[in-house]
Amino acid sequence: MNARRQLFRALGAGALLAGPGWALLPTARAAKAYAVSRTDAEWKAQLTPQQYQVLRQAGTERPYSSPLNNEKRAGTFSCAGCQLPLFSSATKFESGTGWPSFWKPLPDAVDNKSDRSFGMVRDETLCARCGGHLGHVFDDGPKPTGLRYCMNGLALAFTAGTAPPA
Repeated sequence: MNARRQLFRALGAGALLAGPGWALLPTARAAKAYAVSRTDAEWKAQLTPQQYQVLRQAGTERPYSSPLNNEKRAGTFSCAGCQLPLFSSATKFESGTGWPSFWKPLPDAVDNKSDRSFGMVRDETLCARCGGHLGHVFDDGPKPTGLRYCMNGLALAFTAGTAPPA
């Protein structure tokens, strides 16, 4: 028992000596600099309260509440915060989850980062231009990617027309 106690003391001392590059608990990562950057007040003025809650505070809308879940026309789904084209309607599919789902984003449209909220480990999907929270990506989607980008409709804007290639 005494040897065990000494081991834990040594590990604790080693952690203190290792300096700021080592941590027992995960720390917040430095925020990425995005091409579109606004103050909190500017985002609140531009977005509806519900969009702000989803895009800027990583909220989630209620399932089956978005009209975009049922959108079947050809076109492009863009970020509601900065209008970056994110998904082609050619990659949209019915996932049965209650949120608009896609099997592939447009090139260079999204960033993913680890999300450890609510006791889970998931991959959060962010707009590559403004860093807005779009939803999460899971590995239970259809072929050819096997991915399901489960997006909040409030984070998206839809423009009907010719869909970008998948």
